[in-house]
Amino acid sequence: MDLLLLSRLQFAATTVFHFFFVPITIGMVFLIAVYETLYVRSGDEHYKRITKFFGHLFLINFAVGVVTGILQEFQFGMNWSEYSSFVGDVFGPSLAIEALLAFYLESTFIGIWIFSWEKINKKLHLMCIWLVSIGTILSAFWILSANSFMQHPVGFKIVENNVIGKKAEMENFLEIITNSYLWHQFPHVIFTSLATGAFVISGVSAWKILRKHEIKLFHKAFKVSIVAALIGSLGLLLTGHSQMQYLVREYPMKVAAAEALYENTDNPAPFTVLASINEKQQQTKPLVEVPGLLSFLAFDKFDGSLKGMKELQKEMDDKYYPVIGEHLNYIPEVTLIFYVFRAMSGAGGIMFIISLLGTIFAFKKVETKKRWLLHLMPWMILVVEVAAASGWIYAEMGRQPFLIFGIMPTSSGVSPIPASSVLFSLIVFCFLYTILGIAQFVLFRYTMNKKETTIGEVN
Repeated sequence: MDLLLLSRLQFAATTVFHFFFVPITIGMVFLIAVYETLYVRSGDEHYKRITKFFGHLFLINFAVGVVTGILQEFQFGMNWSEYSSFVGDVFGPSLAIEALLAFYLESTFIGIWIFSWEKINKKLHLMCIWLVSIGTILSAFWILSANSFMQHPVGFKIVENNVIGKKAEMENFLEIITNSYLWHQFPHVIFTSLATGAFVISGVSAWKILRKHEIKLFHKAFKVSIVAALIGSLGLLLTGHSQMQYLVREYPMKVAAAEALYENTDNPAPFTVLASINEKQQQTKPLVEVPGLLSFLAFDKFDGSLKGMKELQKEMDDKYYPVIGEHLNYIPEVTLIFYVFRAMSGAGGIMFIISLLGTIFAFKKVETKKRWLLHLMPWMILVVEVAAASGWIYAEMGRQPFLIFGIMPTSSGVSPIPASSVLFSLIVFCFLYTILGIAQFVLFRYTMNKKETTIGEVN
């Protein structure tokens, strides 16, 4: 049993599962705040009932997300103690601020919001849910600032420590929170979250309309959420395009792996839709190509070529050997990255098309007649989760073989513990997470099956 592989699998499994709930939480609570704002401004009781109905679903998702998220920080001490010892002074403050500021903001005001319906002023009650939404966005920012340091380390210096040897020490906190990688990643995650939360609400609304459960009410819920889905989908496509151009400049190996480019491209460079990849022989045979599209994605013009992984391997070895002290294989898992990138991109395109059609139909008030769209909308929840998970896998796998890019190889960060212990915990965590997933599905389904949304107070 390979200790490093098992540790990576455990972190991947728990992180991807946790990330199923994060974008739903961020996007859904924002839209719930929008619905309550519409209620407070218009006095329309439909929006109050929509707020309460989707508030139930949000609380279920929030609870499961919190449980799965707690484990993430524990794993740095469990499976990645060498990494934690080396980078704790830099990595720790972001996680501490997220827990002590952002998460406390969320948990405090979500409690007030739940138990204060009809007990405090409407505008004050509305302020509570907006503070919860702000708290979720701040949580995302601080978590991403920590992750961005791993992708693009800045604002630190390496010092000698008598106990653990070399370690990273924070030198400039401002550089960490103004990290260029962070400010390309953060907007992309926020737009992804908006789209995810919006598709969850529009999918549930479509499901209710199909079953003729209060059609007028869920038409209003659908109309607002599908517009948000369109904004989120367009935003994630635009920020994703900007992020790719940033990667072309700063991390060309990630882009080359996503395109399975072992050799330098032609000019202009074609985008490969499907390919036969042989990682052992380092060869790629394109099956379907779009001429010039890769050049446009990388440079905003149908001109320009990209370096292949063979040349980039030599350049990176020359650059990082003096820092690492060993020759590494800088080419990541090409086949996996190639296909998750296409899953992410394809899902993003589908999200934009469906949200555009849904918005047009909703404003024409004909979405209830488009039964194919209503049947499709619940499945779009799966599509957006595929997009989110694929993007996260691409970001993390594309960084390999580094845990902290250019500074610390992944193999150097793992805890010196028996591989059997990691295997046992991996099995246990996967089992428990499966139970949590089933529980969330059952609770969602129970709430959705109610024919009327007269569920009274959220508590």
